[in-house]
Amino acid sequence: MDLILWRHAEAQEAADSSGDMARPLTRRGEKQAARMADWLDRQLPDGARVLASPALRTEQTVRALQRKYRLHDELRPGASPEQLLALAGWPHGKAPVLIVGHQPTLGETVARLLGLPERECAVRKGAVWWLRSRERDSQLQTVVLTVQSPDLL
Repeated sequence: MDLILWRHAEAQEAADSSGDMARPLTRRGEKQAARMADWLDRQLPDGARVLASPALRTEQTVRALQRKYRLHDELRPGASPEQLLALAGWPHGKAPVLIVGHQPTLGETVARLLGLPERECAVRKGAVWWLRSRERDSQLQTVVLTVQSPDLL
């Protein structure tokens, strides 16, 4: 199974904590989202499921991809890696899943799947981590296929 984690692009700062879900992308964030969406559109198979947090900045990021997507409360800021992985069907899902979400959830998920000693891995704004589960010698493994930053595309 392929699990593609896409952190939302750069967003405006919230005026207060109540405005976090309504934070829009900055102009730079819109460009980041468009660059990464162009790359992803060339790489993603047609049957990939696309899931996103209901926060405005993640929805604006995923809209740049111009594919069907579904918003899920389980991906809101503060979600757990367990919620994300259950929603994706990791590691035994049949179709690739693209998740557009937030830090620290994405970084915690990467660290957990890769068995890193740190609890969290840094995931840059607008970046994609493409992971694959596979079985080798009766053991489940996680392989990093690529990490892409919109600044390098």
